Amino acid sequence: MACRASGLADRSLTQLHQHATSVFLVPDEDAVVRVSPAPQQERLRTAVSLTRWLIANSFPATEPLAVPQPVAYAPYVVTFWRHYPQPEHGAPAPGQLGDLLRTLHSLPSPPVTLPRYQPLVSLNSAVKSSTHLASNQRAWLLEREQELLHSYGGLEFPLGHGPIHGDAYPGNTLWDDRDVRLGDWDEAAFGPREIDLANTFQGVRFGRTSAELDDFSLRYGYDIRHWAGLPVLCSIRDLHTLGSFIRRADRGDASAARQLSHRIKTLMDSDDQARWGAA
Repeated sequence: MACRASGLADRSLTQLHQHATSVFLVPDEDAVVRVSPAPQQERLRTAVSLTRWLIANSFPATEPLAVPQPVAYAPYVVTFWRHYPQPEHGAPAPGQLGDLLRTLHSLPSPPVTLPRYQPLVSLNSAVKSSTHLASNQRAWLLEREQELLHSYGGLEFPLGHGPIHGDAYPGNTLWDDRDVRLGDWDEAAFGPREIDLANTFQGVRFGRTSAELDDFSLRYGYDIRHWAGLPVLCSIRDLHTLGSFIRRADRGDASAARQLSHRIKTLMDSDDQARWGAA
């Protein structure tokens, strides 16, 4: 229905991904359909407007289709994007994200009203409403959230504030032939630029190497490891990543529930070297 409302064919839908957002391929249109919870509608409207401005200013963002969007179809909201087929030789390297962020952070302010970055708001809602979390997990997560927000409030940010992607990490980059694009703009905001850097460093939990982090820092032009606030931002990112797993576990997703349990246990054990996986 949402596809037809925007004038697109809806035959032969193929699911590509399901986590915080469900992503489908429409081969007949060479398009990707992203299905998000309805409360995200205003953020998605911002994401579409922002990426159109970025592309007009020669920044390689993923491109929204030139159709009416977002489309509300309760309890979801739907957006439509150009499809970028990915090669078999693997994802772009973290250093290429460093290049993209250096360019993004040097752009003038867009003519789009961005929300202020507010850490852990969506996690707080997920934790409080969860039917899956045990009472001790819920209590620990809420207490840890408050500790981190207090620490965050005391940080000084040497890179200053400006438009940020908000969810920048190598997994949100895509090949476009030999070039690299930055996608998933749902969390774009006005906030500290360090937010966009810290997410890549939190990736040591997923096997990111020191060499990759060195290359990322070199290509961005700043090594955030020399800044005392990095552990706070990495810990905030740790908690932030739990939100989608909590929501999936609430819906009965067993693999998400197992990964969620592992992540919470390592956090409660203060194990900042534990490897995490996908689900």
